[in-house]
Amino acid sequence: MGHVVAPPPASRGRSRAAVAAIALLAAATASGGLYAALTFEDDDPLRASAPQAEVSPGPGGPVNVAEGGQVAPLRRVVPPDVLAVAREPISPVQVAKVTRVSGVRDVVAVSGGAVQLQGRQVNALAVDPSSFRSWTPPGTAKKTDLWSALEGGQFAVSPSAADRLRLSRGFPYPVVARTVSTLTMGGSGQFGLPGIDMLVGRDAGARMGLVPDIAVLVNAPGADPAKVAAAVTGLLGRGTNVVNLHEGRYRTSGDGGRPGSYLDLYRQAARSCRGLSWTVLAAIGQVESDHGRDAGPSSAGALGPMQFLPATWRAYGVDGDGDGKADIMNPFDAVPGAAKYLCANGAGGGGQRLYRAVWQYNHADWYVQKVLGLARAYEARYR
Repeated sequence: MGHVVAPPPASRGRSRAAVAAIALLAAATASGGLYAALTFEDDDPLRASAPQAEVSPGPGGPVNVAEGGQVAPLRRVVPPDVLAVAREPISPVQVAKVTRVSGVRDVVAVSGGAVQLQGRQVNALAVDPSSFRSWTPPGTAKKTDLWSALEGGQFAVSPSAADRLRLSRGFPYPVVARTVSTLTMGGSGQFGLPGIDMLVGRDAGARMGLVPDIAVLVNAPGADPAKVAAAVTGLLGRGTNVVNLHEGRYRTSGDGGRPGSYLDLYRQAARSCRGLSWTVLAAIGQVESDHGRDAGPSSAGALGPMQFLPATWRAYGVDGDGDGKADIMNPFDAVPGAAKYLCANGAGGGGQRLYRAVWQYNHADWYVQKVLGLARAYEARYR
């Protein structure tokens, strides 16, 4: 804005009947080899586990989170569009083939398995905290303390798992996989991946015996996720289960009811401006930063997922997440800030008023036409 953007380069029964297991994550307990089905039960993602191995509790008492853990700062957000889980490790050659699928921008391979925590079966991924945080919903990605905890050898869980298993941050718990480890809970957050309720760091995952490179996440902005899912299925072969994360049954909400994805953010922010379609915000977010993928600064000094100039942000910035500050780099603030700016310029009136409001965002007719064209495409896809 004020800058030139370069032209584009249910019921329980119904849930169980409709949502089948998508993969087998191999995990060995202390008592032998357990092959656990990874399922997406909307109402109870934590399934009863096999009998728990006898373990002795670790040392008691709370500990400081992430002592000594160093995690890289969050630079961007990469919304996953497709999740694929295989029966055996996915090779580098297969990952390379996925990266060449039309529309795919980013692919990350992660280790995983089914473990026992508090006597219940939990599906876990082992990740590089510095890079994987960008693949999680915005509210989770910004939790530096959570990612530092993972870097420091602790574990993180989804809010539902923390509640169901009565877990407390800062306390140690035995985790049963191929080995028995005592790990400290370092925090919780929405991961945006159905059926996945636990994250550990790569080193912890290796010690636990989680299966290396058993799953891949795929980012394909602007592509049809159903077509990408079909292509990934063909490349990874039979036995690989591939999920289109845009399907409604796999959508997750954010912590405390906050938006859990950019799509949710655009929809919520648009409600603050009567007459403004969320699709316009989504189109601007795609053109400006590829939904947080490139948060600047631009050549003109614009910053953040919605690419505000600092002077404009001072006038229209919003504290969208209620943390006491309006952060130009925080999508929870930047997206409603964009809605406020558009609304102030008449976007809620539609027609020529909307055209002029988008033109105010970036003074170029080609830009307005691109945004409105993308908005129509979003409307057609999500209507």
